[in-house]
Amino acid sequence: MEKNISSLMVEKICTAYDRADVLEDLSLKVVQGTITCLLGNNGSGKTTVIRSILGLTPPRSGRIVFEDDDITRLPTHKIIRRGIASIPEGRKVFPGLTVAENLRLGGYQEDDKGVLLERMKKVYGIFPRLKERSSQLAGTMSGGEQAMVSIGRGLMSAPKLLIVDEPSLGLSPLLVKENFRIIQEIRDQGVTVFLVEQNVRQTLGISDYGYVLSKGGVVAEGDARYLRDNKEVQEAYFG
Repeated sequence: MEKNISSLMVEKICTAYDRADVLEDLSLKVVQGTITCLLGNNGSGKTTVIRSILGLTPPRSGRIVFEDDDITRLPTHKIIRRGIASIPEGRKVFPGLTVAENLRLGGYQEDDKGVLLERMKKVYGIFPRLKERSSQLAGTMSGGEQAMVSIGRGLMSAPKLLIVDEPSLGLSPLLVKENFRIIQEIRDQGVTVFLVEQNVRQTLGISDYGYVLSKGGVVAEGDARYLRDNKEVQEAYFG
């Protein structure tokens, strides 16, 4: 897959809650076939970037383009239908539903049962443990297993772009490492990934390109290796 084609372009957006701007003239690009990361501390505006892309909090100015189509003013369900899926922070699952039921909800826009079964097979191929526990209630699973359910559910819509929000949140170092390996595997299978994280070292270790967000604006960007190795960037933005 060519890696110079933009999957998503965010162009000079300003997004506000009430009258207070959270994002101001923010621009970034997610290139097809890559993992692009957005790094920033709590309060930097990362969640608002995701909400702007998904149409949950539309920007008051600027535009968002996905695969050459302006999606800035589209309702959320139409944005998802275009091929964007989001995995929320905190391993949000439906605790009273089984693993299989949680996964099927991720493919709710697909009516063909055969297609859904094929997608589920792919998810089980990535997460064999979910196949073993397909009839188990998601709420009774460990945090790491719930993270698998959450990612698997996001993949059930067969997204072109997968937004992953804080996949390391609340997990042990071993599970974080496994989650990041899975995100790389998802990228290698042809899904473009927009990874929003605070975990600087491991995120830059798997990403192709990165942006650093502070106070609602991009303050640094570059090849992930450059951001990882540049001492000035590290000291200025990551302490």
